[in-house]
Amino acid sequence: MSMNIELVHFLVVSAFSFLIGLEVKSYRAQKEQESKMHYFFGDVRTYSFVGILGFILFLVDKSTLLLYGAGFLALSVLYAVLYNNNLKDGKRSILLFIVMLLVYSFGPLIELQPLWMTALLYVSIVFILNSNRGMDKFIKDINITEFETLGKMILLSAVILPLLPDTKIIPYIPLSPFKIWLAVVVISAISYGGYILQKYFFPSKGYFLTGIFGGLYSSTATTVVLARKARQVKGLDVIDAAIISATSVMYLRLIVVAFIFNFSIGEKILLPFGLLSLVGFIIASFYLRNNDKQKQHPDIVDKNPLELKTAFVFAFLFVAMIIVTQYVTSNYGKSGLEILSFLVGFTDIDPFILSILTGKFSISSIQIVAAIMIAAGSNNLLKALYALWFGGIKNSYKSALWISLLGLLTIAFGLGYEHIM
Repeated sequence: MSMNIELVHFLVVSAFSFLIGLEVKSYRAQKEQESKMHYFFGDVRTYSFVGILGFILFLVDKSTLLLYGAGFLALSVLYAVLYNNNLKDGKRSILLFIVMLLVYSFGPLIELQPLWMTALLYVSIVFILNSNRGMDKFIKDINITEFETLGKMILLSAVILPLLPDTKIIPYIPLSPFKIWLAVVVISAISYGGYILQKYFFPSKGYFLTGIFGGLYSSTATTVVLARKARQVKGLDVIDAAIISATSVMYLRLIVVAFIFNFSIGEKILLPFGLLSLVGFIIASFYLRNNDKQKQHPDIVDKNPLELKTAFVFAFLFVAMIIVTQYVTSNYGKSGLEILSFLVGFTDIDPFILSILTGKFSISSIQIVAAIMIAAGSNNLLKALYALWFGGIKNSYKSALWISLLGLLTIAFGLGYEHIM
């Protein structure tokens, strides 16, 4: 049985090494065509033998690994000689040497780890070699600062979040620091996902897609961007469709947020918000039919929602909204909450909605649903005003009219939700 396992391991290492050699040959052909120079180390057979050599040297000396280490040093010395010559020609890449060392590691890896680990390494090498051109373009177009910000947010989430106390220690705030920051992280992640989709995966794909993915990030900011574009091009039906679709996506986004933080509330707003979103998309589809097929290059919302300053401001607003909502519901009851919801709609509604979804207030679930609807509706009125202001009445009156009607309908749903349900 032991021999059979070793035989299987040998065959797997040989096959993977040979296939990676083929990928390297393809990579070399591309690079040699671009540079008109042959300066690479090894071919298909070389990589095959390197993989087999690593496997054999590891097997015959598992205890000390002296032979395996000597093989590693020999490969490194041989490559150092080649690399010295490459430097004279201005060639500094060590990519294929790293690939060769990974192939050399197949032997001990397959012996010490499960088979899937070796297979994963093989797939990763092939994927990275094949994605060279696309990766170069992606790196060229990407804003590295944004991913530095993402790294900071991951650090704050993965390191700081577990250290925060999960007990209520702040007076007048019914949430622990852990849950407050967790809410900020979740909302930022949703916004960041829409932002990345919009900016890097669907750039310049048309105004309508800008509205769709912009609605995931911020329907208000997207409305402003598209309205400005409408003023520049003197109005287009497809821009009206995009503005309406951004608001339609907002309803879906609020459904997702509600399900994440308060499942029962998510169930209650699923039907009304789902219907409102559907109505919005139907209206947008009529304007989309009138698209004149002209070449579209919409601007995008070029502001990373994961900026640390934005995250901390959001956390501050979230806490402030918890305190304000606690005060209003305790002193003014249902009518006070409805007025507050309407007023909040003319600002950023996410902190308010999070506060009533996660806070422990003396209000019923029906009142929470009504407050969310009223805030979303008044936020639509704000977007309508933005559309008229930045786009001009002549260019944006159609989209402004429809999102105003959606807003009024949403507010009516909120005010009458208790009687409807």
